[in-house]
Amino acid sequence: MEERIREESRTGAGTDGADKKTDEKYMREAIKQARKAYALDETPIGCVIVHDGKIIGRGYNRRNTDKSPLAHAEITAIKKASRKIGDWRLEDCTLYVTLEPCQMCSGAIIQARIPRVVVGCMNPKAGCAGSVLNLLQVERFNHQAELTTGVLEEECSGMMKQFFKELRARKKREKEKN
Repeated sequence: MEERIREESRTGAGTDGADKKTDEKYMREAIKQARKAYALDETPIGCVIVHDGKIIGRGYNRRNTDKSPLAHAEITAIKKASRKIGDWRLEDCTLYVTLEPCQMCSGAIIQARIPRVVVGCMNPKAGCAGSVLNLLQVERFNHQAELTTGVLEEECSGMMKQFFKELRARKKREKEKN
């Protein structure tokens, strides 16, 4: 059963009838957020939260900038969306994120009761929406999220690869100076 749910999620089949064009539109907005992180030399992860066809929360990775392990794109977007709605429950929202959420962000998504999560690319080393674990669809929790993966995957993955390629080159140059 879980494999069937996961496979449907990968193909973009959704119970709410969301279409590919809509998912791509909002993933492009998440990518814009990721570019803000990239410009700060942060790992380029971006997130938007959509309610009734409007973006109500935006966020991008700022861990190094803010010196905080909590400064993830999803956490920032959830905080902003909750303020906008006036409630911690984001029950009628969809979260779009360029990289598969970690355990902290997956937990926050479940706590916020977000019913649908759309992911650009997966994170095989730390992802908790199917790669390492799938915290978004644990049946024993009081809430699960529908999951769609691979939306604009090449663009999201390419940005991550380029960032880390540049980071490694920069570190190599710094090491050679010393």
